Amino acid sequence: MLLLACLLVPFGALASWAAHGLTDTGRYVRTMAPLAADPDVRRAVADAVADGVMREAGHEADTGPLRGAVGPFVHDAARSFTRTEAYRTAWDAANRAVHDAVLRALRDDGTRGAPVTVDPAPVIARVKQQLSDDHVPFAHRIPVTHTRIPVLPAEDVDRLRKGYHVLDTAAFWLPLAAAVLAVAGIFVAVCRRRAVTVLGLGTALGGALLVLAVAIGRRLTLADLPDALHRPAAGAVYDALTATLRTVSWLLCLLGLAVAAGAWVTGRYRPRLAARRSARASAGPIADPLPKPTRARA
Repeated sequence: MLLLACLLVPFGALASWAAHGLTDTGRYVRTMAPLAADPDVRRAVADAVADGVMREAGHEADTGPLRGAVGPFVHDAARSFTRTEAYRTAWDAANRAVHDAVLRALRDDGTRGAPVTVDPAPVIARVKQQLSDDHVPFAHRIPVTHTRIPVLPAEDVDRLRKGYHVLDTAAFWLPLAAAVLAVAGIFVAVCRRRAVTVLGLGTALGGALLVLAVAIGRRLTLADLPDALHRPAAGAVYDALTATLRTVSWLLCLLGLAVAAGAWVTGRYRPRLAARRSARASAGPIADPLPKPTRARA
């Protein structure tokens, strides 16, 4: 039972983080907000915006007749935009819109076979309002058009929906099962102090394995990206999303080691204290010394 409890602890922490930490839209937006000032993220966003502008202008080819002259100007304008308040407003609004759309698709079984799309009109409206408040020329002429931008294809949505339901169930039952098995294992153990020591060491080992799994997951995630230039930005996003999981992993390590050390210390010094107490009890009270004989008594 103790072995099963130690095995379930890291999986329960991982499931709880995925089911509760990543599915809260407000928490997700607050986690992603500081990344708007990250240099790697800003560079990736500027490149994506500039490429999108050039593509809409009909100069997707690298050797277009106008791309050599307009391309640097568009990229400089996009980089300058990432330093404005309107960019931070667009960053938060876009993250909220995408997260809401993906979460709605994962929770709604009626959208099977349909891709996840986002309407950028609310984001454009907020950016337009921010630019107008900053007195940017011609900001009132920015068109707010309703369209659908694909975020996830249908096959990915169906696969992620199954994983989401599994994690949602595991996030409740795995920590509960681990706690029940730990309490039951300690209760039926012949030496409960030794059982507590084993449980602490197993919990610390599970936390260490979870830290290693997060590091390996980061390496594999970045290795699968086709664009090597945007890997630093993806790494920053990965680190921000897994910050809570890494903290929980290190807390499991420290808590497990502290519990194991406490059980070992009490097991080492308690027999000595008990032996001293029993020795004092067996000796009994100290007898009063005999009075010295006086001259009359002699």
